[in-house]
Amino acid sequence: MAHHKLILEDDFKEEFSLIAIHCSEEAYKMAYLLNKFVGLQLQRREVDLDYSNNGLQITFALYEFENAMLYTTYNLVGNKCKSLVANVQSSSGLFGESASETVTTYLLPEYKKVDYFLKIYSDFEVIPLRKLVASINEIKQVISAYLIVTDDVKSKSNLIFD
Repeated sequence: MAHHKLILEDDFKEEFSLIAIHCSEEAYKMAYLLNKFVGLQLQRREVDLDYSNNGLQITFALYEFENAMLYTTYNLVGNKCKSLVANVQSSSGLFGESASETVTTYLLPEYKKVDYFLKIYSDFEVIPLRKLVASINEIKQVISAYLIVTDDVKSKSNLIFD
């Protein structure tokens, strides 16, 4: 009897471009600025990107624009999620003390200083990325924007939004 061996590779084959954006604005304001100055039509998805980690519910706001004419999808997602953890401490006094702390979780932990990521996936067309990055950098609320080499990203699985 012949033995068959299956080799499963955990390889992320989807080709995409990734732009890091440093900006202190809220996610809805960042989406508005990209819509106004770059010409995108980002809208918030009905379902955010969420998962559970060590008992914390972590949620990242996700904005999407699908350009059907150019077969291109743009996703804007925040990199930071702040969650409140309550630590209850009992004391023998009349008023019990309770403390809470804020825990920051990152979508891509290797890029902790980045506020937002703009993921661009295109089937056929070549997107003029340098022009796009230059137009994002012209927005006065944006501190800086630059391309990220996607081969260097260690946690690519966090960028699957489907």
